[in-house]
Amino acid sequence: MKLVRYGESGREKPGLLGAGGVLRSLEHVVDDIGGDALSAASLARIAALDLEQLPRVADVPRYGPAVARVGKMICVGLNYADHAAESGMPVPKEPVLFMKATTAITGPNDPVLIPRGSVKTDWEVELGVVIGDIARDVSVDSALDYVAGYLVVNDVSEREFQLERGGQWVKGKSFDTFAPIGPWLVTRDEVPDPQNLAMWLEVDGHRYQNGNTRTMVFGVGSCVSYISRFMTLMPGDIISTGTPPGVGLGQRPPVYLRPGSVMELEIEGLGRQRQVTVAARGSS
Repeated sequence: MKLVRYGESGREKPGLLGAGGVLRSLEHVVDDIGGDALSAASLARIAALDLEQLPRVADVPRYGPAVARVGKMICVGLNYADHAAESGMPVPKEPVLFMKATTAITGPNDPVLIPRGSVKTDWEVELGVVIGDIARDVSVDSALDYVAGYLVVNDVSEREFQLERGGQWVKGKSFDTFAPIGPWLVTRDEVPDPQNLAMWLEVDGHRYQNGNTRTMVFGVGSCVSYISRFMTLMPGDIISTGTPPGVGLGQRPPVYLRPGSVMELEIEGLGRQRQVTVAARGSS
């Protein structure tokens, strides 16, 4: 299934994309696409519905973030060896973890803000993993059983804030709009192999990233298992699993986003995003 949230920002409604891309309302089935609605039992109930009996939604103006009320967003850094190389960093022996503020989450086609004083705002197409059932210290072999589904993440990053201002990476990752997610959450049953998904990102029509999840250092199951050793993963939590090479930081010379830049990105089977960058209020 492809689960979506549609409508005005802050007033999104739950929906499901049926055959032929027809959008159906889930308003009277679940309160939203998040939390307990993502459990295996809840998804099974939704899957058993007669879609033709669900109200059809016409003239959708906007897709919102595909998951509501995200409790935490955990990111895996340097999870593609060639991206680590372009960043001038060693391939990690264990997953590198950092958090991204949930206030950064935005819709897949909403504007992305360039922060005041930013000179190094960058892009990263990533596979997002959405947790469906509570996971505590789970094994690698069982880890995917706790996954509700997958979505596209653009892990927008301000590199100066991240790497040159001291402290942890989180402050270069968490500005408002720095986490477009969606356009939809694709349930696990429709993604038989999350380690074989093509992914790409373009800026102003130039393709910078062109990779595949098969080149991850630590696969999805390993990431879920590893993270669950250190914190409880709750329904609706998102793990962003790292980016392939081709980020702006890795260009020679580096290339960064400016107001008016257009980012387009896609992961095979999970949909496409498009964002235009704008200067945040108070930015020059």
